[in-house]
Amino acid sequence: MESTPQDRPLRVGITDAARELLTELRGRFGPLMFHQSGGCCDGSAPMLFLVTDFKLGSRDVLLGLVDDGHDGTPVYIGGLQFEAWRHTQLILDAVVGRGAGFSLESPTGKRFLTRSRVFTASELAALGESPDSLATAPPSCALPL
Repeated sequence: MESTPQDRPLRVGITDAARELLTELRGRFGPLMFHQSGGCCDGSAPMLFLVTDFKLGSRDVLLGLVDDGHDGTPVYIGGLQFEAWRHTQLILDAVVGRGAGFSLESPTGKRFLTRSRVFTASELAALGESPDSLATAPPSCALPL
């Protein structure tokens, strides 16, 4: 039996603290988007951009929309990183601290971060993933040299 969208777990969620900060920034800047960074300068922080300021790549994956008090903010992740994390629900949170250099929350004294949890076998099945995919998941999301 195939699962319906209502039965599928969300690939991305948001805490109350992150929703509050996102709603504030959405009110200030207009439509926004997150891109889950894959490392380098800003580690693996979720980066928040104006929708017009970030060019998506052909392999970027839309994880879903998170509540921003308006129409929802899309959350994307690079294709290679998605393959490494496809068995995991990402949860956007906000904490006190300096934000990533290019992310819109930088000057607020708060920063977004990503928490995660591994999907259960039944959740993986509802997403159309094999629970066996946990055993074959890449060991890291590092890019090949």
